[in-house]
Amino acid sequence: MFAEDVELLPRESFYDLLVDIKDRNPAAFPQAVKALWETMNTGGYSERLMITIKRFNGGLFKGIDPIPLNVEQIQMLIDAAKADWRYVEPAIFGTLLERALDPRERHKLGAHYTPRAYVERLVMPTLIDPLREQWGDIRGAAETLLRQGKQDKALQEVKSFHYQLCQTRVLDPACGSANFLYVALEHMKRLEGEVLGFISELSDGQGVLDADGLTVSPHQFLGLEINPRAAQIAELVLWIGYLQWHYRLNDRLDIPEPILKDFKNIECRDALIDYDSRDPLLDDNGDLVSIWDGISMKASPTTGELIPDETGRATVYQYHNPRRAEWPEAEYIIGNPPYIGARRIRLALGDGYLKALRGVYSEIPEHADFVMYWWARAAEYVGKEESKRFGLITTNSLRQTFSRKVVDTYLNKHKTLAIRYVIPDHPWVDSTDGAAVRVSLICVGSDGTTGEVARVVKEKRSGDNEYQVVLTSVCGVITPNLSIGIDPAKTALLEANEGLSSVGYQLTGKGFTVELSQKQLFESPDSFKIIKPLVSGKDITQRPRALSAIDTFGLSPKEIKNQYPEIYQWLLDRVKPEREQNSVLSLRDTWWAYSRTRETFREALQATNKAIVTSLTAKHRVFVWVNSNTICDSTTVMFALPVAQSLGVLSSRVHVSWSLFAGGRLGIGNDSRYNKTLCFETFPFPTLSPENGSKIGELAEQIDYHRKRQQAEHPDLTLTGMYNVLEKLRAGEELTAKEKTIHQQGLLSLLRELHDELDSAVFEAYGWSDLAEKLVGKPGATTPLPDKPAEQAEAEEELLMRLVELNKQRAQEEAQGLIRWLRPEYQAPDAIQQEADIAIAEGAVSPPKAAAAKGKATFPKTLPEQLKALRETLSASSHTIDSLADTFKQKPKKSIEEGLQSLAALGIAELQASTGVWSIL
Repeated sequence: MFAEDVELLPRESFYDLLVDIKDRNPAAFPQAVKALWETMNTGGYSERLMITIKRFNGGLFKGIDPIPLNVEQIQMLIDAAKADWRYVEPAIFGTLLERALDPRERHKLGAHYTPRAYVERLVMPTLIDPLREQWGDIRGAAETLLRQGKQDKALQEVKSFHYQLCQTRVLDPACGSANFLYVALEHMKRLEGEVLGFISELSDGQGVLDADGLTVSPHQFLGLEINPRAAQIAELVLWIGYLQWHYRLNDRLDIPEPILKDFKNIECRDALIDYDSRDPLLDDNGDLVSIWDGISMKASPTTGELIPDETGRATVYQYHNPRRAEWPEAEYIIGNPPYIGARRIRLALGDGYLKALRGVYSEIPEHADFVMYWWARAAEYVGKEESKRFGLITTNSLRQTFSRKVVDTYLNKHKTLAIRYVIPDHPWVDSTDGAAVRVSLICVGSDGTTGEVARVVKEKRSGDNEYQVVLTSVCGVITPNLSIGIDPAKTALLEANEGLSSVGYQLTGKGFTVELSQKQLFESPDSFKIIKPLVSGKDITQRPRALSAIDTFGLSPKEIKNQYPEIYQWLLDRVKPEREQNSVLSLRDTWWAYSRTRETFREALQATNKAIVTSLTAKHRVFVWVNSNTICDSTTVMFALPVAQSLGVLSSRVHVSWSLFAGGRLGIGNDSRYNKTLCFETFPFPTLSPENGSKIGELAEQIDYHRKRQQAEHPDLTLTGMYNVLEKLRAGEELTAKEKTIHQQGLLSLLRELHDELDSAVFEAYGWSDLAEKLVGKPGATTPLPDKPAEQAEAEEELLMRLVELNKQRAQEEAQGLIRWLRPEYQAPDAIQQEADIAIAEGAVSPPKAAAAKGKATFPKTLPEQLKALRETLSASSHTIDSLADTFKQKPKKSIEEGLQSLAALGIAELQASTGVWSIL
């Protein structure tokens, strides 16, 4: 259809063929189409079309085997052929591929279509911006040479850049249907057009004739793709995009045969591991090893509830001699690898593959998402300077512990690596059975040290499951936390906080849960000794569900059977069938117990009657009291801190700001994630006076009581709903009718006042009341606030810097033996609390010292490099010619002046005549 509309075939020839087949002999469709395609492959005369067809070749029409279609299906093709395909958006083929995949296959592969706007958001900083910077330097050098009367040298500089552009290779190691490669091709063709235009100006058109045959083409755009259908579509997308470009320029296609060339630039293979062979795994008896397929379910014959169907099996393979897959050589790497969470890799790809993968990439934490293997491989190539930059779209778990460890490892291993551009949290396409998450867009290079952090301040759902976003950005050195300057991973773990926090109990079995209506099934009073209240993150942020959980900690199956026979049968019917299908042997063997019993943390809860808990992932970071015997599940974080002043400090704006900064983000809602190691174990608590402690504790108790009382009176109230409205109150926004009801039911003006008083008291305890004036009562106290006034942003930055410095001081104290235990009676019952003997008064934190100035740079010799050096220096700060010259060893004022004139001519820099100061536009 595309070929006939751009007249590579006679207009409407394919359309007429389809109509003729439908009207005369629909059964002849496969033979008729095959004859046409075979002729297109070899070139030659077509009896059906009565013309000589050009040779297409390129592999697209090799080994063709058209499938039969019925009349209705042929009519659908006829309807499609009526459309004008000349300017078809090649990206639609990605959508067609994704929707054609079986939902289970799509979920397994983590397949997802990336909207063009998202692709460009990554392609530009990764590929096009650096190429355009180079082009700007080359053009500036040419302008300088022209002013010096050296036109031949100017032309040679530009021709050299064009040659380099036509040799620049781009690799997508998970290319899918080649959306990234197609967009990269289009933008590089645009840049090439500008370069050829300048060559024409310099040579009166002769230079363009000399360059005939040298052009940006599909051979530069390389892909790896494991799905053979996607790999075929990828080649088609690239060639359509390339041919479209020529058609737009000339309004016709007059290109040499073969029209399509088989560059073999899209390889159908695994991008992560290579291996000699793979075979089904056999057990000691020679039987095939298989596992539950993770999908098949059946009704339990005893309870009627769904349990794993053991007949749904998946074969386990063993891989022989697995090793890192080598990637094609390329200057730039871009892409959107599969979204498979760490817990789903085994189920999606199989035990054998996962074992081989982890064996080959042993440096990557087991709990890192699948996409981080691509991240690590790309970082290796750029770190060794075999490639210049890579840009990937990843899940936004990039800032969480295990993924961040990968980032940190490679940035430290390869000192030339730096994050050049990042959007830490970006809305993602809402797919019903694909990746329904928020994402991070990240570009890493070995060509500089500073970068740009862009944040989404506004987002709006538009058509086709896409989001329109408004971004704001800041520049500087980007840390593995994807922020400028302060890196929470560099803060010290404090002994004072050790052993007092834990992620909740991991049950790993729905059968441990007992609903309120099911309690009547237990007749023995003894059973209720080990049936305890159950709290999940959802119970905290939404409505308490009054669930319970069976806790068999410390009991053997025999003891459960003898002492709690009802419980034993319950677990036998509901937990054991699920556990028996688990691929982890220890979970199968200990089917009656939680997979994570938190044995050490249980000791911290002894001799306490209550504990603090927060949801692991939540829009608003809130902390609540629970009884210490409560089973808080793995969607929560627990704290063995039974005193109210601890609840108050954790609930304060000081700690919440720290947790939002140090923790990650997760989910489609961009919710904050509480990482206990980074958010709690590094957090420096204030040293409280009796008066401070009493005041903070009383306010914390009032807040907790207030919320629970209002929720009890109004069962539909949720903490998320209450704090959503509280956030609008702080922002001074008008409430809707529903929000006014929540405001009244939750008595939220009173809750706001209590929080403000608590925040002021905690700031006072730190000795930072100057910050209280700028932050207390402002929006963003419990949830991230992307778009905030400059004064508030500066105050929050100052707060974080003070906390980092205080963390450093506490770590130094602890190294000298002074530990400010949070629970000395539990953590160090035999230790004697020492008085602080530090030079800085309590609460007074010195600002970080400025980094020592680096030595002066050598001014480059070539004109393009000189312009690059001037551009980068001016990007950091404005200069006069004298001060700019002073940043280099030779003080080359004349060369600098000529370079600045070239940058000005290109619209890159400007001079403020009144002051003599040059700045980047």
